[in-house]
Amino acid sequence: MHSNYYSLPLVFIFLFLFPSLIQSQMCQRNCGKQPLKYPFGGGPGCGDPRFQPHITCNQQKLTFTTHTGSYPITSIDYTNQIMHISDPTMSTCSCTQPSKGFGLDWNAPFSFDDSTIFALVDCSMNSSSICKSRSYDDGSNAKLECDQNTQVCDVMYSCRPISSTINLPISTCCVYAPVNLGPSFEMDLEKLQCSSYTGFYNYNDQQVDPEKWNYGIALKYKFSVTDDFPSSCEACERSYGFCGYSEAYNSFLCNCPNGINTTTDCFFISYNHGFRNGFAWLIYVAAWSLVGLIL
Repeated sequence: MHSNYYSLPLVFIFLFLFPSLIQSQMCQRNCGKQPLKYPFGGGPGCGDPRFQPHITCNQQKLTFTTHTGSYPITSIDYTNQIMHISDPTMSTCSCTQPSKGFGLDWNAPFSFDDSTIFALVDCSMNSSSICKSRSYDDGSNAKLECDQNTQVCDVMYSCRPISSTINLPISTCCVYAPVNLGPSFEMDLEKLQCSSYTGFYNYNDQQVDPEKWNYGIALKYKFSVTDDFPSSCEACERSYGFCGYSEAYNSFLCNCPNGINTTTDCFFISYNHGFRNGFAWLIYVAAWSLVGLIL
């Protein structure tokens, strides 16, 4: 008992002298052709835990999910923190089809990027008031919620699938604002009495040729409330690690190329130096063996 008592401090010196090493599966660095970087991850324990419920990688396809459906992620602009998604039910210049609209989960770490433009297609003008301004007692008028007098709709009428669907003046196309879809982040096409919608985020310098537009939705994301890139993640990535988290406590972990998680970075267990890696593991195993003997 006396020897065990004095051995305990030695055990803790071994355990805390070296950063925590936890065997784990290796985080994916790519999902198909799409590179994965923080805050995105291909599975639980990888990336930022706030993003994990909304981003999945199944069969090498990166997908964004909200309460309105699942949407393929077409690209991620890590420099400007913008993610582009497509909606298979969205109407484009190539085809029109019924859609139930699009919405963001209120707690998702995403917002609509200012480049996104939504146009509602085939809206009833007989019973819907979405394209009418609201008058107030002081004589002022509210901004149109859906503006049909825009170049976007004029140009989209040149798309044969859309022009064949829209039967003016009974129904029409209009650009929907605000782009954030209001406080609920929801586009309820049934309530708006429109059969479909389209969205795009880039004209590709072809404002008068809707066939060349980038159809889809651009979403902005933030690393945190202050939008500061975590310093712990920065150190992890410098050591060629992938930023992740502990599923039990949501605490930071750095996933190293050899599949080991650490609480700091990957330099001290560099996969290019087998001796250093083996030496660290030897100390770790020896320390825990000593714990077993004491207990």
